[in-house]
Amino acid sequence: MPNDPVPLDRHDRTILDILAGEGRIAVAELARRIGLSKTPTLARLKRLEEAGVITGYRAMLNPIRLGLAHVAFVEVRLSDTREAALRAFNAAVRAIPEIEECHMIAGGFDYLLKVRTADMARYREVMAVRLSGLPHVANTSTYVAMEAVKDAGLARPG
Repeated sequence: MPNDPVPLDRHDRTILDILAGEGRIAVAELARRIGLSKTPTLARLKRLEEAGVITGYRAMLNPIRLGLAHVAFVEVRLSDTREAALRAFNAAVRAIPEIEECHMIAGGFDYLLKVRTADMARYREVMAVRLSGLPHVANTSTYVAMEAVKDAGLARPG
């Protein structure tokens, strides 16, 4: 599936806006809210899914209520940035459940990780055992988040 932008009309954007906030909305209610009947609304949903615009549906979980209040952002510098080293690092990161996000960065370091744990003690364990053992890691810098001012993911399509 190519990564080219998908052309979206007003109805498509409204569908995406509604689903971003209310993923469990019934198709009939979605159709009513966008001003189309159920059949064309369902066809649009299927087209958006097949085009890869909608990649899935999921429940949004409250990490605080789950006992996962500690968030750390970790800058990672690699000792080797050749393709094989990047693939090895990427594969290893995917296997660590505490890493919520991982982004390759263009700048003064190579990757930015978002690591979520119960508390500082658990983060220290994850850092000592798992993060420091990632392939090709030269060094890391950790920044602890004090508060999530905005943490909503992509809430509205461009």
